[in-house]
Amino acid sequence: MNSSNQIINADKALNATAAFWFLVAIAGQWLFAYYIAVFYGGTLIQGNLGEWTKRMIHGFIEGDYIGNAFVLLHILLAFVITFGGPLQLIPQLRTKSRLFHRWNGRIYILTAIIISLGALYMVWSREAIVGGLYGQIAISGNALLIMFFAIMTIRTAMKGNFIAHRRWAIRTFLVVSGVWFFRVGFGLWIFLNNGSAPGSTQDLTGPFDMFLYLANYLLPLVFLELYLYTKDKANASGKFTMAGTLIILTTLMACGIFMAAQIFWLPNI
Repeated sequence: MNSSNQIINADKALNATAAFWFLVAIAGQWLFAYYIAVFYGGTLIQGNLGEWTKRMIHGFIEGDYIGNAFVLLHILLAFVITFGGPLQLIPQLRTKSRLFHRWNGRIYILTAIIISLGALYMVWSREAIVGGLYGQIAISGNALLIMFFAIMTIRTAMKGNFIAHRRWAIRTFLVVSGVWFFRVGFGLWIFLNNGSAPGSTQDLTGPFDMFLYLANYLLPLVFLELYLYTKDKANASGKFTMAGTLIILTTLMACGIFMAAQIFWLPNI
């Protein structure tokens, strides 16, 4: 097989494994969105908002009207962003339904910025119930990256640089998904340790908790940059290696989604 055919086959393998990762991620995100709609939407309709506090780090606090309003808005917008985000990355919708892509993208970016501002307010205006100062800083870093990437996504689109726009949109999607990755990462850790979570504590200040607070949004970014570099500049063997890495990562993510669903989502639906 000549080098040209090797590159073609390597590109096909890399594209196929990236699509496989994305399909598994969509399934996991929409399962999470379904949980948000059923649990939080259901308890909201019933007027039983006290249940929200049991499932959130910063729930409702008596007398904190602004903070409580942010909690309510945060949950409502979380469904919008978790369901609508993956739609922005589906090529068929992007090319065949451009009007939908533009408006859904605007809603997605605006929602991401509002959620990030709300998260910053909730984290710093209230006592650090779990995670401590380290958790506050890590969550703030996630929120700041979301806003920066969202702005870059808008700027590149306005300039007509759609290759850069798509890449910034993917980065935005990954950091916006930090909350989802946190649960999936925790689920994977429990899966790998046969139902236990060594290094995790009740108040999420254990060594594994500290790792996950940053890894939930930084590790996906690292692997994305490796993927983009490989896609642009690597030879055939490098692309096949990256394709194999994506298969492993997707398998681990699927295990994390399965366990997170069993622990966090399905029991409350």
